[in-house]
Amino acid sequence: MKAAFKGASLCIATMLLAACATQERLTTVDTRNESVGHQRLQPDAAGGAGQVQPYTLAASEGYRMPQLYAAPDPVVGERDPRTALPPTTVCLQVVVDAQGGVERSTPLTDRTECSAGAATENAPLLQAAQDAVARWKYSPAAVCRFAAGKTPEDRSDCKGADSIEPVAVTLQYAFTFEIVKGQHVVRTQGR
Repeated sequence: MKAAFKGASLCIATMLLAACATQERLTTVDTRNESVGHQRLQPDAAGGAGQVQPYTLAASEGYRMPQLYAAPDPVVGERDPRTALPPTTVCLQVVVDAQGGVERSTPLTDRTECSAGAATENAPLLQAAQDAVARWKYSPAAVCRFAAGKTPEDRSDCKGADSIEPVAVTLQYAFTFEIVKGQHVVRTQGR
């Protein structure tokens, strides 16, 4: 089962990594947000993803967002021969599986701030972002079930839960690339 987030205006998390694109860094990012809408994808008859079905947490359930703990920066390197580039943003929708690995990522180009990802000349930037997120690791998201009649103090924490069901989620990220004096710089922001 998968959870998806609705509403383009919901901010899943904010993560800012400003460093040389060739530097690898491990970071822990808190992706929890109490205003996130939760939906579960019901599997189809073949066991694959199905239609989005609204899912409302019961009073004795909680939801733990995935926690990003390994996030190497995108590396553009030789695949982009440009020596100068103003800040250029490309966006990805990242599917994190129930084990905390990245199942896949797809470009998001339907928003003005993400439209640069549709330009042919920015294909190396998009590929660098997809290659990086393919190596990202998360502590998985989960639905936490507590004893009947017990309301958890913190619905975003599975501490004291009777059962924990890891679930897949979809997250959105923006990557802003810039080349200054031949030096590649990338900033990553969870959306």
